[in-house]
Amino acid sequence: MTARVGWTVFLAGWLLASHTVAKPEYDDFGAAEGAPDKAVEIASITTDRGIVTRPGRLTFEPSLSHAYSNSTSVAIEGYTVIPALVVGLINISEIQRDIFVGALTFKYGFSSRLEVGVRVPYLIIEEDLRERQAFQGTPVDNLRESNGEGLGDVELSTRFQMTDGSDGWPYLLGTFRVKAPTGESPYDVDQRQLLDNDGNPIGIVLSERPTGNGFWSFEPGISFIYPSDPAVLFGNFSYVRTMPDDKGVENGGTIKPGDVVRFGFGMGFAFNERTSFSLGYDHSVIPKTSVEFATSLTDSQFDRIQVGSLSFGLSQRLTTAASLGLTVSIGVTEQAPNSEIALKLPLSF
Repeated sequence: MTARVGWTVFLAGWLLASHTVAKPEYDDFGAAEGAPDKAVEIASITTDRGIVTRPGRLTFEPSLSHAYSNSTSVAIEGYTVIPALVVGLINISEIQRDIFVGALTFKYGFSSRLEVGVRVPYLIIEEDLRERQAFQGTPVDNLRESNGEGLGDVELSTRFQMTDGSDGWPYLLGTFRVKAPTGESPYDVDQRQLLDNDGNPIGIVLSERPTGNGFWSFEPGISFIYPSDPAVLFGNFSYVRTMPDDKGVENGGTIKPGDVVRFGFGMGFAFNERTSFSLGYDHSVIPKTSVEFATSLTDSQFDRIQVGSLSFGLSQRLTTAASLGLTVSIGVTEQAPNSEIALKLPLSF
């Protein structure tokens, strides 16, 4: 049973700034740049939101993020004599995990409605496990460290803008993302099975932290942006289909991660031509993984887990071609990271 420290308030969105020059420019649908509501240019927490990149333009976006997770679990092996007295073994463990991600994202507008992009992440993961077995005559905690570093799973994406936001309609965008298993998966690193005193398996320890999940995934979705002067409302819905793969008999045979349902919503507000703010919520429903040769370890899973986070973000336009975005996220469910901070610097050419 996992207990999380706190729950949360504010995370992160970043807002994509507009590009203005001395002479009039025209938007993707032929209107003068000053004509549409400036709130339409507010982007939100994820790359699925915001209108597509203008045709012929390349956006290069370096980013850096840090996610922190902390959890404590108590395992009791024994029996209760009275409600206040337990006879047996009590194991108390605390896990702290830091994930640093540096990523390079490229987006190019092929037409007034079509954009393609690629994201290449690099991960550094540090995890500490501190545990103590009560009733063993020692007050000393055991501390184990596990690290991982390397290329993550590369993402390819495309977005198609279906409406132009005229006649009171929102901007509707269709999205499609493919994630390739380019990172080192849990099945690629060395594993060691933990056994109890009777030789029964009680868990698996990895020699290092994996940087990928080891599966191909495909994510179609839809998002909208609705200007409501002086703010803009946004939302998205997507479905992640993860393909099954044979990982070998020693890993359970054919493994099929659960397909994920994602949705989010929020609002953005432009304080002036350079500074913007957004507030949003994102949620994912993740079913359990199915394993061909299941064991007692893989069977003891919840049918699904909920991952939700509340976010806010600030964006400051630096020049006509660059802006700086800061995002902060705090998890509102036990499975979400406690906090996450991201810094992005979109540059247009």
